[in-house]
Amino acid sequence: MTDYVIITGASKGLGLAISQQAAANGYAVIAIARQLSEPLRALQQAYPELVNFHAADLAYLDKIPELCKQLIKQYGRPYALINNAAAGHDGVLATMPNSSIDHLMRLNIQAPILLSKYLVRSMLLNRKGRIINISSIIAKTGFNGLSVYAASKAALEGFSKSLAREVGKAGITVNCVAPGYMQTDMTSSLLGDKLESIKRRSPLGKLATVDDAAAMVIYLLSERASAITGTVLTVDAGSTA
Repeated sequence: MTDYVIITGASKGLGLAISQQAAANGYAVIAIARQLSEPLRALQQAYPELVNFHAADLAYLDKIPELCKQLIKQYGRPYALINNAAAGHDGVLATMPNSSIDHLMRLNIQAPILLSKYLVRSMLLNRKGRIINISSIIAKTGFNGLSVYAASKAALEGFSKSLAREVGKAGITVNCVAPGYMQTDMTSSLLGDKLESIKRRSPLGKLATVDDAAAMVIYLLSERASAITGTVLTVDAGSTA
């Protein structure tokens, strides 16, 4: 039976790149996003046997248990969960609306915790599995106007390390991939001079791409990564070196 992976935030950016590479590597993909984008639809058409889409807004936390139950009932026990969906509301803390803080923390940290809770049970029965949480270099470096986002990603890294200890004896690995600045919808506000200065500071003189970060996720899914757990793997073209 083909191992299947659940990928959140799969309609665009990094989530789409992970979905594309996972399907190309023979994994069955359950792509979760609020809406089916045209690139994701094209991926479905290219891999009709491997790629399935489920619409869900993961900020509605009370719907996550039923979503997980439905996925397991329909597809069986998952091999992997890739928590990629995230919000990146930027703005200085003093003026950020409380509703934005609440939404960001629900989507960026509470949703991955709940998805992991309800899906890791099946992995424990399988005695194998992968949980890969998408963090960010911002968790460690900080960035003006992204304090709440940074808090959510730092929490995700702490969660991953502790969960790795809880489930490791069952052959399940839990890791974070921390991309640097990439050209996605989330960094569109950085375009121009800011992005150019980030490129110049990088030892490689460029930004990492979504495909670079996705390739790290695919590596962590593989058997070759079976001894890697409880860690954060950075893909940032060296900008934090």
